[in-house]
Amino acid sequence: MRNVFAFLAGGLFGAGLFVSGMTDTRKVQGWLDIFGDWDPTLAFVMGGAILPMAIAWRVAAKRRFGLMGEAMPPPPDPRLGRNVVVGSVLFGMGWGLVGLCPGPAVASLSYGGTSGLVFLGAMLAGMALMPGLRGWLDRAAPAQ
Repeated sequence: MRNVFAFLAGGLFGAGLFVSGMTDTRKVQGWLDIFGDWDPTLAFVMGGAILPMAIAWRVAAKRRFGLMGEAMPPPPDPRLGRNVVVGSVLFGMGWGLVGLCPGPAVASLSYGGTSGLVFLGAMLAGMALMPGLRGWLDRAAPAQ
């Protein structure tokens, strides 16, 4: 049953990306072009995601068990560490350069041509290489 809900949520997410135009790199790059031809539509898409999630987090914080009966996970550590900051910067640089984040990139594969496949390959390579690189970085300069 969990996989059915995951499939439905993923389908809803992908449909929302497509309908909102967020699978079009020009939309995302237009959002980032604040000194040029700025396109504010991404703010509405983010607001449409943030509002229901804020409500869901409030409801979830009061529950001990999820709808499928499993225990609710503990809240994440609110402190910002080096890994979160560096990872966010790298993610943001890739997002800004290409105009896609992982969700829209996967959603746009069906019509993105070879550039979408190249992006997906590079993204998967980065994900595969990062655990080893993170271990090396942690040994070189332990977090404080």
